[in-house]
Amino acid sequence: MSDSAEQGEERSAQELLRERRTAAFRKARRVLARQGSRDTIRGRLAALQEAAPQVYDLDEGTDIYGDRIVASLEERVAALLGTEGAAFFPTGTMAQQVALRCWAARTNDPTVALHALAHPEVHERGAFTRVSGLRPVRVADEPRLPTAQEIRDFPEPFGTLMLELPLRDAGFVLPTWEELTEVVAAARERDAVVHFDGARLWETTVHFGRPLDEIAALADSVYVSFYKSLDGFGGAALAGPATLVEEAKTWRHRYGGMIFQQFPTVLSALVGLERELPRLPEYVRHARVVAAALREGFAAAGLPWSRVHPEEPHTHQFQVWLPYDPGVITRAALRQAEETGTYLFAGLWTRGGPGLAFTEVTVGAAGLEWTAADVEAAVADFAVRLAQEAGAQADG
Repeated sequence: MSDSAEQGEERSAQELLRERRTAAFRKARRVLARQGSRDTIRGRLAALQEAAPQVYDLDEGTDIYGDRIVASLEERVAALLGTEGAAFFPTGTMAQQVALRCWAARTNDPTVALHALAHPEVHERGAFTRVSGLRPVRVADEPRLPTAQEIRDFPEPFGTLMLELPLRDAGFVLPTWEELTEVVAAARERDAVVHFDGARLWETTVHFGRPLDEIAALADSVYVSFYKSLDGFGGAALAGPATLVEEAKTWRHRYGGMIFQQFPTVLSALVGLERELPRLPEYVRHARVVAAALREGFAAAGLPWSRVHPEEPHTHQFQVWLPYDPGVITRAALRQAEETGTYLFAGLWTRGGPGLAFTEVTVGAAGLEWTAADVEAAVADFAVRLAQEAGAQADG
């Protein structure tokens, strides 16, 4: 078989697995979170049509190049974050590049200090350097946010410190409020500005014990996402001083982000702010119940090694680690969903090292229905299938 044929066969297998996972998720009676992004187009449109009249006057004219409903969303975000202004962007990648190149021009320094696991370093294919002429430098690589001492001791100058809150690829982790304020102060000592990658900033209030505007006030600028926690169709906002926001809107146009009409995405963002934002603290608190029950369930099932990270989640999302091949775990999770209607681990499993895999667990509205006993029972059932799949792979 040729290389191209083998690749085509592999792609086909991956597509079949994705379709099977999607079908299992939609049919499952019990999941920990039911994200709209996994629904059908019909389902998403129906949900928006039902909710939209409650958040905006649909008899108003549609937006044209960022006015009307887009401007209303920008005003709403600025009010929530306590900033002078906000600008809507089609993607967070664009919003942050624009923000950081604006700060680079103002500080006369294109160097951006950030964590080695920060989103631009891991997921954006070198966009900072290739597209925006920025120079990222890594101030930390441990699975936690940088410390104030690491900021003070960094051996070269930088104009901007970018902090991802929470740090997703480290397990959705956050510093303490005291640690965060010290890190910001350390950056200020170096005459650097501070930008928050707050794609998931919305759910940090429980951990920090502070309202959104007080958290955002620590930074010079903040980016937030409308789909990662709020279940919108997409989109992001950059919030900060009025002069920065106006400059960012100019760069938004230059980057191709001045889209003719965006009202469906903006409507979904307004729905998320109205419906999901007030419930996020409840999700965070229940995620801690779920995480504890998962640990208890794994221990009772006698799994040789397992980890829930962080042990007490900082947000409504966290990691689960198991000592098995990702394919084995995926098949076990799928079997459980298809045979029982309970899809305990509906996320992707990623190889984390030899014989190790991890997944991200999200607790949303659907997860509030699960008691600790429900979680432990689901783990026990899952563990049986996991052992069967591992045995089958060893025999094969």
